[in-house]
Amino acid sequence: MTLEPLIARLVLEDGSVYTGQSTGVPGTTLGEIVFNTCMTGYQEILTDPSYTGQMVVMTAPEIGNYGVNTEDIESSGASVSVSGFITRKLSPVASNWRSNGTLGDYLTHNQVTGICGVDTRAITRRIRTAGAMKAGITTDTTLSTEAFLEQIRSQPRLSDQDLVAKVSCKAPYTLTQTKTVSHTVDKLVVIDFGMKQGILRYLKGLVTELVVLPHNATLEDVLAQNAQGVLLSNGPGDPENCPDAIALVQQLMARRIPTFGICLGHQIISLACGAVVAKMPFGHHGGNHPVKDTLTNTIAITSQNHGFATMPHNFPSDVLEVTHLNLFDGTIAGVRHKTLPVASVQFHPEASPGPHDSAYLFTRFMQGVLNGQPVMV
Repeated sequence: MTLEPLIARLVLEDGSVYTGQSTGVPGTTLGEIVFNTCMTGYQEILTDPSYTGQMVVMTAPEIGNYGVNTEDIESSGASVSVSGFITRKLSPVASNWRSNGTLGDYLTHNQVTGICGVDTRAITRRIRTAGAMKAGITTDTTLSTEAFLEQIRSQPRLSDQDLVAKVSCKAPYTLTQTKTVSHTVDKLVVIDFGMKQGILRYLKGLVTELVVLPHNATLEDVLAQNAQGVLLSNGPGDPENCPDAIALVQQLMARRIPTFGICLGHQIISLACGAVVAKMPFGHHGGNHPVKDTLTNTIAITSQNHGFATMPHNFPSDVLEVTHLNLFDGTIAGVRHKTLPVASVQFHPEASPGPHDSAYLFTRFMQGVLNGQPVMV
């Protein structure tokens, strides 16, 4: 006997209701709803710590046809980060030589509450019009829409949550590789704000020794490593909730220590230099964002996942120079300090998932570290 699929409801903060089938584990979950335009890379998206506190709508009509594996995981603990997962159609078949199972089983195993069979195009248009909103998914038939909507609206916003402390590593650790001709830097400190493992995988090919420090690392912690430079990772939430990290960057700049930031790290560097960082209407989440490198006048297709951005108004142009622009909406996608070896980008040079067009930025940073240049070129 075939069991009828369990009904699930997706309810948005503005009162919109979408009814579909339950995926993963039945239950009730809350979070901020955003959409992602990637056609592949769903496992990396599910495990990206930057999605902590958020539920993700996949805009591609069918998700899961190549299954899941043990290699494409972006969280250090191999855990799923999203609070909910929303798809038009979840493929019941997994066909790929790397596959270890289906996406549906993966969602169940990792206790993810999701919904499929809904019009993801309509949901995406709603988010684009109204902006990223609080939302919830439930399979509880006894919970009225009105009562559920009250739960959704009363949950704290991302800006009111200390998400970085939740996903950062709890203690320092070191990764050491055998030095090869490709390694350009002997030792690098990485500050973990909720780092994707793809960053470490890429850095292993360029750095002999990587020392990963928690989000609350002090200047003394960094200096004790006697490293050649510092990389600030991606992470979830509002950068204004990281005052200690902002102060750390200012201390690193005072000592002219080469520093590079990715995503949240970029926003922290921007704030440390006096720029304004603000919440975007619905953010950038996808693997197809064209970005112009203003230093070389070239275009790269990039992977992006952020809900906050460095603003052009009150931009400290006496201190920072804009190095990258998002060609979708003209937002600032990269900056560098005018006199110090400090630079950052809003997108992900390591991709995971996404194109590798901008991987050259890691090499650019390493060259700046080695050459001791006042700016990275």
